[in-house]
Amino acid sequence: MGGGAAFNIFNISASGIPKQALNRRLWLAVLTFGLLGAARGVDEGLITGVFNSISFQESLGLDKLSEDELASVKGSVSSMVQLGSIPGALLAFFACDYLGRLWATRQLCVFWLIGIAIFMGNNGSMAAVYFGRFFAGIGIGETVVVGPIYLSEISPAPIRGLCTCAFTGSVYLGILIAYFANYGAELHLADSPARWLVPTSVHLMFGVIILCSTIFAVESPRHYLQVGKRQNALETMAKLRNMSPTDPYVIGEIAAIEASFNEEKEASAGIGWKGMAKEIFTIPRNSYRLALTNFAQLMACWSGGSAITVYAPDLFAIVGVDGTEQALLSTAIFGVVKLVASVICAFFLIDALGRKRSLVIGITLQTIAFFYVAIFLNLVPVAKDPDYQTTPSETRASTGAITMIYVSGAGWALGWNSGQYLLSSELFPLRIRAVCSSITMAMHFIGQYTVNKATPSMLLYGEGLTPSGTFYFFGIVSIIGAIWVWFFVPEAAGRSLESIDKMFELPWYRIGLHGRKFAEDYDAQHAESESLEKEKEAIAVSYHEKHDHA
Repeated sequence: MGGGAAFNIFNISASGIPKQALNRRLWLAVLTFGLLGAARGVDEGLITGVFNSISFQESLGLDKLSEDELASVKGSVSSMVQLGSIPGALLAFFACDYLGRLWATRQLCVFWLIGIAIFMGNNGSMAAVYFGRFFAGIGIGETVVVGPIYLSEISPAPIRGLCTCAFTGSVYLGILIAYFANYGAELHLADSPARWLVPTSVHLMFGVIILCSTIFAVESPRHYLQVGKRQNALETMAKLRNMSPTDPYVIGEIAAIEASFNEEKEASAGIGWKGMAKEIFTIPRNSYRLALTNFAQLMACWSGGSAITVYAPDLFAIVGVDGTEQALLSTAIFGVVKLVASVICAFFLIDALGRKRSLVIGITLQTIAFFYVAIFLNLVPVAKDPDYQTTPSETRASTGAITMIYVSGAGWALGWNSGQYLLSSELFPLRIRAVCSSITMAMHFIGQYTVNKATPSMLLYGEGLTPSGTFYFFGIVSIIGAIWVWFFVPEAAGRSLESIDKMFELPWYRIGLHGRKFAEDYDAQHAESESLEKEKEAIAVSYHEKHDHA
């Protein structure tokens, strides 16, 4: 389908989406669950600025540590949310499948808010700092499973990329607000505990907004079908599409979902937990999907995008930005760049160019930026000697390095940060979607924990890779990631979640390059299968019988 998601919205007839399907209830659901991305974004944007503040370090006695000791503690404090997010991502499977997507969101907000409250009330205790951030991480870890799954399940296929990117866009909204909160607090509150308490309260603001907004949201129709509530699924889908439950478009959507889910149930009837594990790990097309999404998470984390977001103030100082205030201002502008790039990706790239091309474009921008910064730091010793006086040409090169950090942020927003969530929420069949997404996002946080823990030490001279070596490392990982994406990641843009399964009937080595064509050919030959027609008829009859009896 030509055109990006934005064009699909405004060109209704070309998109195949009924006009009334793009309504207030759908956009409220997208807003509510999209805002879950802010949980991760706020933390990534806040923690380095909070940790670097003099009042925070003095309150915990960190100002007396050596450079190496401080780097180690900074890595531990910064990565503690990611450590808590590992069990949080796994817990999300049980929450999604047993509580539903809606109540899963409410309980994760409780974890998030309580953890931040413990962190803010640490009273000089490092144990409270670690425990509070770990506990908040449990809730934050659930967001990356619950949000993308819900958004992918309630979105019309032609704009699923746009709707799911509401989550990644909110990551950058959270980062942007966090960056500016740190910058404003440094300007006006630098000499008091409010310097770090006020920015940290942004967590509480987002958590309360999301918790309250769930009052007006609806459950995922796919979850209702999963627990055997067909009537609820039909009526909820009708609400989301602003149509009658008897409308052929609504019945068609529910019938396609139910037919696919029934096929899954028949293939795995009565197998229980051991059977589900066997289904995931021994059926080749399922185990390949899990391997693919987990490898994507490791490539994304170790390409450096997350580390640069978390440690942006330090990295701007390394390439020549003078002073804490200027580093924080540069970091805030960095947040603006990433937010704008994510909006461009959501509206004009992710559904127009497809997931794969958007990923490769983003990774390519990251790679160019990383190698420029690495070469600059090799040639100009501003990182090793803060008092080094640059020549006019070196000053221009330093400006280029600062610009390249912005470019790397734009590349991350266009590429990995959107792609990693879409892959985990789109590629799995309904029966195993929640558990596989949980496993995948647990791997995401394992990768994030390790890179965030290691980065402060990687940047050190002597013990680490040095700043230039760190950027060379990120650049090499990015090159490997781009090659792997092109040959192995399948294109899922514009396809229904149920039809994506057909791509994985090919041998694993052909899925990345030929999966889309195979699925399109299958759809052309089986446009309206007999089983789907029967499913539609059964749904319509069931609805009429219930309401005629009433």
